[in-house]
Amino acid sequence: MNELAATARAIVAPGKGILAADESTGTIKKRFDKIGVESTEENRRAYRDLLFTTDGVEEFISGVILFDETIRQSTSDGVPFPKVLADKGIIPGIKVDKGAKPLAFAAEGETVTEGLDGLRERLTEYRDLGARFAKWRATYTITDELPSQYTIDVNADALARYAALCQEAGIVPIVEPEVLMDGAHTIERASDVTAAVLVAVFHALYEQRCTYEGLLLKPNMVLPGYDSPKQVSDEEIAESSVRCYRWVVPAAVPGIVFLSGGQSDEQATARLDAMNRMGPHPWELSFSYGRALQGAAQQAWKGDASNRDAAQRAFYHRAKMNSVARSGKYSPDMERAA
Repeated sequence: MNELAATARAIVAPGKGILAADESTGTIKKRFDKIGVESTEENRRAYRDLLFTTDGVEEFISGVILFDETIRQSTSDGVPFPKVLADKGIIPGIKVDKGAKPLAFAAEGETVTEGLDGLRERLTEYRDLGARFAKWRATYTITDELPSQYTIDVNADALARYAALCQEAGIVPIVEPEVLMDGAHTIERASDVTAAVLVAVFHALYEQRCTYEGLLLKPNMVLPGYDSPKQVSDEEIAESSVRCYRWVVPAAVPGIVFLSGGQSDEQATARLDAMNRMGPHPWELSFSYGRALQGAAQQAWKGDASNRDAAQRAFYHRAKMNSVARSGKYSPDMERAA
């Protein structure tokens, strides 16, 4: 377990965070459609190549979550992506869940994440390919009645079983229970649901003998729904989020690495910064962003190799801004100065 704890601490090292480059084939097709790029295996490889080979990004990025296809791919020079990352001091990770599916006998919109079958064997293979941490995502819909306790408990059990299998394999599990932003719920409702979800998750992790020091939590920030008439400031989001986590996240957990969950690039950065300004905290507060790190790079690239340098500059900038936010020293003026 000492190795797991050391890896977890390295992932949340000061000033660093995670690039979530684990989009499924279907998800990255949606991203590519928006920039007019065909989602072929080669285009996906070329795009990930430009991200992973960006000069100096290892100053800000400690780990990268890969997809099954991506962990098996290589640079145009034939160097496997996990080796490219490891040689830069970046820890390779892997998405291992099989996606959220409708939960039997639950309300419409409630899901359970699948992928436990054969996971022990897949983890062994992924470790051989270079992965040192993994990710499993569960999602929860908010209404006045949802999520049900049934959905909360079923997903908590699956997250904990995944985490136990990861730790058995010597892989750090990132546990991702995402309370979705869709809906008109208030920030108070989001806080109540997030707390209930996390209480169940940590109870299940304890029951399944997981070591808190050897795992990381990847939750949502506590936000009002997209359609809520009562939107709030970044400071209120930070205060509600930190208060919620202090209620329910054990201090033994090395770090909380936030998902961006549909927030804009600058919102995700500013809110991370606001939380870190409230420190010190029992855990490191870091980032594990997908769109909030990649959106600008995708727009700059647009599938054209001649735009590679511009895309890398855009990615480097977003990584640097989130690195600064980790110490609570970010300012929107830094965006305009870039």
